Amino acid sequence: MKKVVFFAVLLISCAMSAQKVKVLSGNLKNLKGISEYNLTFDYKDIKVDKFKTEEEFLADKMKKREEKGTDEDFRKSWFADREDRYEPKFIESFNKRFENGEIRVGKELSNAKYTMNVKTVWISPGFNVGVVRRDAYVTGIVTVFETANPSNVLVSIEYEKTHGEGAMGFDFNSGHRISEGYAKMAKELAQGIKKNTK
Repeated sequence: MKKVVFFAVLLISCAMSAQKVKVLSGNLKNLKGISEYNLTFDYKDIKVDKFKTEEEFLADKMKKREEKGTDEDFRKSWFADREDRYEPKFIESFNKRFENGEIRVGKELSNAKYTMNVKTVWISPGFNVGVVRRDAYVTGIVTVFETANPSNVLVSIEYEKTHGEGAMGFDFNSGHRISEGYAKMAKELAQGIKKNTK
């Protein structure tokens, strides 16, 4: 009986923390016929976990690492992970949903007629200290607009609390956990495009 109650609570908690997808404007159907997107990322004014600002989060984490002398290393890797981990993971996850390359995204496609912007709103990096761990979560807004006319927005979608985990629980690096959240966001987006542009 205890096992049944445990699994029921587990399922409820998973459902409560599940990703929410909300169309803010436009429609995914507007993307029909588009084969490529120039991809841009925006991290301005992101919130991190329970902190009011990203800098407040960094100050807290760096203070805990001062004695070991790894405080500046943490700060550098926190920002480097954007280009080194999050963005490549998003691109890889999105593009592999289209095995024949019928639709693709890339940061180098500056001549593409349409741009896809991924605006990071909130990150919960989670943690993994071996005996106890918590997954990462990412909230982001994906907006597709005409490159030459940014005011022409085809669709804008918020992906709230996209779940990030990886390496079967051996995800000790926060950048790895967070990057999996971007991969999940890209997967959901690609599946949404497939479903709505048949």
